[in-house]
Amino acid sequence: MAVALASTVCAAAGEGAFERALAEQARYLATEALAYEHGEGVPRDQSYAALLYCESARLGDSEGMYALGWMYANGRGVERNDAYAGTLFAMAAAKGDEHAQRMLRYTGEYTGDVPDCLHTPSTQIVQRWPVEALIARLPPVRQAVARMLAELAPKYGVRPEFALAIGLTESALNPDALSPKNAMGVMQLIPATAERFNVGKPYDPEQNIRGGLAYLRWLLAYFEGDIALAAAAYNAGEGAVDRYRGVPPYRETRAYVERILRHVGQDRHPYDSRVVPPSPMLRKLRLALEEEHES
Repeated sequence: MAVALASTVCAAAGEGAFERALAEQARYLATEALAYEHGEGVPRDQSYAALLYCESARLGDSEGMYALGWMYANGRGVERNDAYAGTLFAMAAAKGDEHAQRMLRYTGEYTGDVPDCLHTPSTQIVQRWPVEALIARLPPVRQAVARMLAELAPKYGVRPEFALAIGLTESALNPDALSPKNAMGVMQLIPATAERFNVGKPYDPEQNIRGGLAYLRWLLAYFEGDIALAAAAYNAGEGAVDRYRGVPPYRETRAYVERILRHVGQDRHPYDSRVVPPSPMLRKLRLALEEEHES
């Protein structure tokens, strides 16, 4: 009972920390966008400001929604589009933004049209957004673990933002976390995975992180850089992903994958094909898709 309760609290804390980190990231992006929009301390770049505002809006920040709506309403950094502006103002108004509510009277009826960047984050932002800004917004007790994870990740060919998304979602970066399934430490390694990747002390943060990163490297190679499949396998096991030929239909796993993708902002990741041959399921899936397309 105590272990189950501790695990429930840990899971809730992990999800809460993850959502708080996303909210902080969204606010940070909106602040950066404002600086680029007006050239305050950085070269003025309204097009890049619009991309930053859009990513902030995609993560749910009402200031990002309002500011991007204003840019579309006035043709600043983007081509004027009243339909996009109206949707963005409506989104911000739904979150309680009074300025956005007033702007709706000038943009015509709400259509639901949104710019593409709200669906697909800009790789330009992913490449320029500093991981350190996310770490700085975590609780102080977790920052040292987060930095260790971010610094070790590239040594395993794993992007720091992906590694942090996994660590935050798994344990809220808690080295002492234990689940009812006996998943341990920062990266929540079950005994079999710890043994598989030579982790003798699963509650030692560095050993645990190295084991988790080694597993992520393996999964990325096995699923040829597909972040959704790698994340699903980390949560439910690669066997389940192979069996279902994709993300398994488990509610927990689907929510897990959605959180990871929202944080990482991309669905593909570089991988080392020398680590392991790809999953046979991928070839079967491609053949099935080709046959469907031909028919």
